[in-house]
Amino acid sequence: MLRKTLPYVALAALVVALGQSGGYKPPHQKPGPSAERLVFRAFNADRAPLDLKAGQMDLYLFSLKTAAAQELRGTPGVKLYQAPATTLSLILNPAPAPQGQLNPFALKEVRQAVQSLVNREFIARDIFRGNAFPMVTHLSPRDFDFLAIYDLDRGSGIRYDPERARNDIAQAMRKAGAELVGGKWQYRGQPVRLKFITRVEDERREIGDLVRAELEKAGFTVAMSYQTFAPAVLTVYSSDPKALEWHLYTEGWGRGAPQRYEFGSVNSFYAPWLGNLPGWQQAGFWQYQNKELDDLGKKLFTGDFKSEAERNQLYRRMTQLGLEESVRVWLVTAVNTFPARAELTGVTEDLVAGPRNPWALREAHVPGKDQVTVGHLWVWTERTTWNPVGGLGDVYSSDIYRNLADPPLWNQPFTGETKPFRAEFKVETAGPSGKLEVAEGAVTWDASSGRWKPVAASTRATSKVTFDYSRYFKSKWHHGQSITMADVLYSIAQGYELAYNPEKSKIEVALAVTSRPLLETFKGFRVLDANRLEVYVDFWHFEPSLIAGYASPSGLGTPWELLAAMDDLVFKQRRAAYTDTAAARFDVPWLSLVLDKDARAVLRTLRQFNEAGTVPEGVFQVGGRSLVSAQEAKARYQASIEWFNKYGHLVISNGPFFLARYDPPAQYAELRAFRDPSYPYKPGDWFQGEPPDLAIGRVDAGRVAVGKAAEVKASLRGPGTLGLRYLLLEPASGKVVAQGQSKTGKAGDFSVTLEASATRALKPGLYRLYLAAYSDSLAAVAERTVDVNVTP
Repeated sequence: MLRKTLPYVALAALVVALGQSGGYKPPHQKPGPSAERLVFRAFNADRAPLDLKAGQMDLYLFSLKTAAAQELRGTPGVKLYQAPATTLSLILNPAPAPQGQLNPFALKEVRQAVQSLVNREFIARDIFRGNAFPMVTHLSPRDFDFLAIYDLDRGSGIRYDPERARNDIAQAMRKAGAELVGGKWQYRGQPVRLKFITRVEDERREIGDLVRAELEKAGFTVAMSYQTFAPAVLTVYSSDPKALEWHLYTEGWGRGAPQRYEFGSVNSFYAPWLGNLPGWQQAGFWQYQNKELDDLGKKLFTGDFKSEAERNQLYRRMTQLGLEESVRVWLVTAVNTFPARAELTGVTEDLVAGPRNPWALREAHVPGKDQVTVGHLWVWTERTTWNPVGGLGDVYSSDIYRNLADPPLWNQPFTGETKPFRAEFKVETAGPSGKLEVAEGAVTWDASSGRWKPVAASTRATSKVTFDYSRYFKSKWHHGQSITMADVLYSIAQGYELAYNPEKSKIEVALAVTSRPLLETFKGFRVLDANRLEVYVDFWHFEPSLIAGYASPSGLGTPWELLAAMDDLVFKQRRAAYTDTAAARFDVPWLSLVLDKDARAVLRTLRQFNEAGTVPEGVFQVGGRSLVSAQEAKARYQASIEWFNKYGHLVISNGPFFLARYDPPAQYAELRAFRDPSYPYKPGDWFQGEPPDLAIGRVDAGRVAVGKAAEVKASLRGPGTLGLRYLLLEPASGKVVAQGQSKTGKAGDFSVTLEASATRALKPGLYRLYLAAYSDSLAAVAERTVDVNVTP
């Protein structure tokens, strides 16, 4: 028997059911972007709809609050872009308290109980008014990899059950020596107080109040701290967890490009080795540790598996352990709403990020105008740091920067496949079981000697990727200097120096510790000619394009001379740091190339290099020759110096726009079109429109009788080859009692069969049936949920 679908599930089908755009005509054929200028300005989220309707901006790139988004729907002259672009979680501080005190979240049982203390359904339905999906694991229910953990997530049994949560908390607290006095927990005569930091810019304020009320009902004394982005992030992610400056925090994560088989998020959110769990891999801090999660995560990250099934086993086990540890408690995936003027055209919509992708603003323009004004909550905050090594970590900087730099590779916005963006690639692999000989002439960087050294004659690797950088090397950096192989080689050597140089790795500890497992899989680099580089890696994946994504050795976003000057400032002069934790530890600035004081410090170094005719020793000596002459180095230094003199900052890259003005006090940034004739792209080259439609239509569950086979029919629409998976859950426990999959096929009617062997164990009553549709042409899942009446 079919019953009404939950509101947020119905919305989920709408989010991925976007029609293909057609008829787009580029405004001109000049090299570079459609618009002559992009202007970024800060607008208050509460006033943004009024400012948009008043013509103060063309696109707001910070999601509207739910009420404002609903009020704007249907407004003439306004278009709304929607995408599941944000996930929200609670992070719990698991560090032990000092002697004589108690941190409840150091107890795994208490952390696990919080899973049942949060009302995800209420957050999705009431706070977000249906514009969110409840989450239990780290994946959005719309991610393709959600299929790999479908039964783990939906059958986890985790749901809002405050009575159970309070009982579990009470058992754990009493076992730890706490007492419930007058309804409040005390430890050794003192109240157990939780420091709760919650953000205020969006719905997280209401979420924080909701969670606080539940914690107080569970007997905790809660000290709330309502904070904006910069102070909140500083307290949580830059402090030693054992100092207990915080106990829990409402995290928000901007989601990037879609991916069919991800390995970064599961590591980042669950495995401590990657530096995104309390302790942050910073020297001197208490560290959350979990060896099994680290071991599994490194296997998954470095492709240490032999089949898709084995990969999925690793992924499932990590997810299960993450739930058991409950250092992060996932809440919802929020459907962001980005409003724009209806006249704005050329915008590519990413399945996951909506207009927050590398293509959107390259093509975006208002016909008849040469400027696009982009609104954001902020352009600069105290935590907004522009350096390409340990900065650009917030949305306010990254949303601007993605228009300044061309990445070598990027995920296609609909399929999630790794594709060339500006670098072509060719993959050869002997994996999962074989090995390739590393060719003669291949080298690796030796941090101890500061030189490239030949790889040993017997060296072998699982895969080889040949990168062709012609589209870079036949063009120029924004300051007019040619992009060359030297820029690639410097960034590779820099990575090894950060990880393995004894002195540098002691300064930037977090960067060193988190990069070594990756670098250990790189076996050699061979320069083939002026444009091509071979990269040998011990990495395999059943999806070959992911091998290329893994092996890409350089982002090629910053000229080598700037990297060299920053390295000198950070490691020799010790007057700045790449990361926030190192900056705090050594009491130096967190290096930002848009701030006058920091940029001038780099500028002084460039001038010293220019006067001395410095060429970084060893970095450019490959194959018996130097890729950079003293004259070429001086030309680079002089170009960067002149750039600062003209623009007042040192952000120099290679994309379709360059940064012409950056004014933190005014919350203003201006990007201008890079029209150099050598730039390889023009309007029309980037436009990809909207994702195709994927949705589940009519569902007929029919009647299910105990001990008899039953058929569930559903209509699917979408591109490519489609599939349909089902889970049948027992309502009282939430556990999976049956699961299966339909045969794959084209759009139309699908059916799945509940076998008699599965229904035999059922008892009469209502069961919850989950259906998940997927396509080989989209990195997305569409889900429907119905109630099934099981009869005797």
